[in-house]
Amino acid sequence: MNSVIDKIPGQERVKKTLNNFLQSFSIPHAFLFTGPDGVGKENTAIQFAKALVNDENSEEAEKASRLIGQLQQPYIKLIFALPRGKNETDSSSPTEKLSQDEIELIREQIDTKAKNPFHKISVPKANSIKINSIRDIKKFLAMDYNEVGYRFVIIIDAHLMNEEAQNALLKSLEEPPEKVIFILTTPVVSKLRPTIISRCWKINFDPLSEDEIVFILTNYFAVDKMTALEVAPFAMGSVQYALNLTELNIHDLKEKTISILRYSFGRKFNSAFEELNSILAEKSAVNYPILIGMIITWLNDIQKYKLNFKKFFFKDHLETLEKFNSKFPDVDLSDITTKLDRLSNLPRNNINPSLLSANLIFELASVVLIK
Repeated sequence: MNSVIDKIPGQERVKKTLNNFLQSFSIPHAFLFTGPDGVGKENTAIQFAKALVNDENSEEAEKASRLIGQLQQPYIKLIFALPRGKNETDSSSPTEKLSQDEIELIREQIDTKAKNPFHKISVPKANSIKINSIRDIKKFLAMDYNEVGYRFVIIIDAHLMNEEAQNALLKSLEEPPEKVIFILTTPVVSKLRPTIISRCWKINFDPLSEDEIVFILTNYFAVDKMTALEVAPFAMGSVQYALNLTELNIHDLKEKTISILRYSFGRKFNSAFEELNSILAEKSAVNYPILIGMIITWLNDIQKYKLNFKKFFFKDHLETLEKFNSKFPDVDLSDITTKLDRLSNLPRNNINPSLLSANLIFELASVVLIK
C-alpha cells in the first residue's frame, strides 16, 4: 500500500481502490468522490494527488507533492463556492469583483485547508460555484507544464454548480489534457448531470468509525480526547458533525435533548419551545439537524432498551429509557424516525425557525398521544 494513502484515516475500502489504480498505472482522468459531509473526501483527494506524483520518486516529485499539500498551482487548482461580487458579470474573473476583505478571507481559508485538509472551507454568502470559476479551469489547462507531470483540478461540493457551470465543466471533462486529473467531491450526487457522472470514476465514501472520529478530532483539530470520546458516538460518522457538537457542548446538548423530549411528551409546549430556542438561536440551519439527530439517537436507544441491548448512546440517562418504556410499553416508534429525518432537511429551505420548532414538538407529542 502506498505510504501516503495508508495514512488517510479510515476509508479502508476507498484506499484499496485508489491503491489499485496507483499499482496499475492506469489512472482515470476524472473521479467523483461521493458520501456524507465530513468523512474525508477532500483530504483523500489531496492525499491521492500527492501519492500519484510521489510514485515518480524524484526531486521534482517531492517538490510537486509538497506544493500539492500547500494547494498551490501549477500542480493543483482548487474550486469551491465563492460569493458574488458587486457588479460582477459572467465574464469577470472569480475574485475580480470581490472586496479586499473577502479575498483575504478566501486566502486564509485556503491556507487553513492546506494546513488541515479536514478543514471545511467556509466563506460568507458563498452559495454556489460560479461559472467564472469553471471557465477559469480552461486557463489552468491551457498552461504548458509538460515538465510538471500530473496536475489536478479538485472541485469541492460539486453539486453547488448550476446548470450553466456544469455545462462548462462538461466540455473540459470531454477532452482533458494528458496527465490532468479531475476530482469532484459531493454529498449530493443526484444534483449533478448524468453526463458529468458518466465521465467520472465514482467512489463512495463510508461514515467514519467512532475511533476514527476521535483520531481526527484530536490530531487535526486539537480537541481534547475526553471531549472527542464524548461526541464521537453522536457524530453520525462525520467530522464536521462532531465539530458542531463540540461547539454546542455535548453534555448540555444531551441534557436539553432529554428536556425537550420530556416536555413534548408531557405536552408542556411552552417549556419545550424555550428549550428548543436556547439551542437553535441564530444557527438553526446547523443546530436543528443536530438536535434531531440527538432525538433520533435517543429513540433508537428506546428500541434497544426494549430488546435488552446493553450498549446505549444515552448511557448516562438510562432512567429516561426505563421510565418511557414503563409508561408507554406499546408505543409505536416505526414512523417517527422517518418523519424526524424529513424535518431535519427543512432548514435548508429557509423555513421559519419557529415553524420548525412547532413541527418538531408536535411530531414528538403525537408519539405518545393517547387515543
